[in-house]
Formats: sequence, C-alpha cells, structure tokens
Amino acid sequence: MTYCVEDLLEAHGKSLELELVAGKSGLKRKIKVPEANRPGLSLVGYFKGHARQRLLVLGKVEINYLRDLNQKMRLTRLKAILTSQTPAVIVTRRLRPGRELIELCEEHGIPLFRSSKTTMSCLNKLSMLLFDEFAPSLTCHGSLVEVFGVGVLIQGESSVGKSEASLGLLERGHRLISDDIVKVKRREGGYLEGSGVELSRHHMEVRGIGIINVAHIYGAVCVRDKKSLDLVVKLETWDDDFFYDRVGLEEKSITILQIPVPYHLLPVKPGRDVVLLLETIASNHRLKQMGYHSAKEFNAKLLSTLEYKTRKQ
Repeated sequence: MTYCVEDLLEAHGKSLELELVAGKSGLKRKIKVPEANRPGLSLVGYFKGHARQRLLVLGKVEINYLRDLNQKMRLTRLKAILTSQTPAVIVTRRLRPGRELIELCEEHGIPLFRSSKTTMSCLNKLSMLLFDEFAPSLTCHGSLVEVFGVGVLIQGESSVGKSEASLGLLERGHRLISDDIVKVKRREGGYLEGSGVELSRHHMEVRGIGIINVAHIYGAVCVRDKKSLDLVVKLETWDDDFFYDRVGLEEKSITILQIPVPYHLLPVKPGRDVVLLLETIASNHRLKQMGYHSAKEFNAKLLSTLEYKTRKQ
C-alpha cells in the first residue's frame, strides 16, 4: 500500500493535534513502516540499528538535549538522524523546535509538526493508528451482522436475500455493521475485524424500497461501526440435486487474509425461516466455542448405543 504523511495528517491530524511547522513540500513523503521512534541514542552519536524509515518523535528530553549542544554539534547530530528516508518529525508538548531543526526540515522537505500531546501519549497513539492503517485488509461483498455477539458475514449471489435476512435479524434486536460492502482487516492476535465504508455506513439497499437508514428506523442500538468476523454463511438457492449436510460433523472453513473462518452453506427456498436458521447457526457457533459440539455428542451417543446393542447380541 502507498501511505503518505499527507494521508496521516488528513485522517488523524486532529486526534494527534498536529500543527505543521515546516517542510510542507514533503507531505507526499511515503510512510513505509507502521512504526515511530524516539531517537535518543542516535542523538548522542550511536547510530547502530538506527531505524531510518520510522517517523521521529522528539519529546522534552530530546529537545532539551539539543539545546544544550553547541550549534555545530547540534547540526551534526540532526543531519545524522534526518535522512532522505525520514517520513516526518513530530515535536511533542508544543515545544518550540530549534532553528536548525526547522531549517533542515524545510531544506530537505521533511514535514515537521508540533503536537500538544505528551510524548508517550503521542507515541502510543501514533503507533496504534499506523498499525491500523497498515493492517492487511480486503473488501468483500455481503452483509455483516452481529447475532448473539457473533459477527456473521452473510454472502451469496445477487438477489438471493442477504439484505432481507439482515433486516429480519434487525427486527429481532440484532445489529448491523455493514451492508453490501464489507471492509475486513486482520488484527494483531490473529482475528479478523469487519466494518463498513464511511459513505454507506448504517445504510442498506433493499430492492423495491431503495436506500434506508437503519439507525433512524430501528434505533442507534441496532448498529455498530465494527465487529470481529467470526463466521461466514453463504446463502444459495435450494438445489434438489445437491446433497446438503444433515449431520454437521464436517467442520468447513474459508480462509480470509490467511485466517481460517468457520463456513456454512445455507440453502434458501420458500417456507424456510432464514432468520431463524442464522440465529441457530450463531448460537451453535457459541456453543462450539464453549466446548459443546452437538453433532459430535450425538455421534458419540449413537456409536455407544450401537456398541451396546452389538454386545447384547
């Protein structure tokens, strides 16, 4: 992905309380790694392992140290840490950057910002935001709903009834995360998180009705911005010639961003209560997470009964 300093400023400048001081010409500089660095050791002349591609954060200690140096040494140390690969520099606590720092950033086109946040607060928030922006992601077609606390991605061919099923779930008090377009990101800890795009957030398209605002119709409690993606259910038109699983012993999964997600194929035809079936799938998924597997328990009981009858014979 291509992520620039300008993107960071536009998306998170307000939350990071950033004020551009110098280096406006370098706002198109690419941020290549989702990391920020306090160059403490580098400022004192130890450059082994210096991360040149990271954003630099200068706090009270770094600024005071630079002020204590003579001008020649200050320039030498600053030139050593400000390279062509440095994306940007942030000075925290609204401290005044030194004249040499401003001139070097302006000369080399390195964006220099001031932030009123404390150094650790800025560093932690910046790291979290960058990890979020750089997280592996994809966009898929479907409706993401929260059913009994389980994030269910409903997929299927066009007009199979995904939006209608989601509406039915909302009527029963469940929540909508996104309809039609779902953004999926892989998070630290090995789980997936789904959300909607900003433009269509909390809206649904229902054929024959049009675009509706779910939050306005069903209330704010029936929507949320993001949710872990726990299982995928694909709706398809019932096929009499296809053999559908009737026991449930086989654990099917689909791989999304290198993470396996439980997968269910749900045939749809007149007379089947799809909303009830989706609730059952979600409830059964929660039971499995708690260690209860109905199909395996039934199979074990069946084998035990057959074994008992065989012994009696």
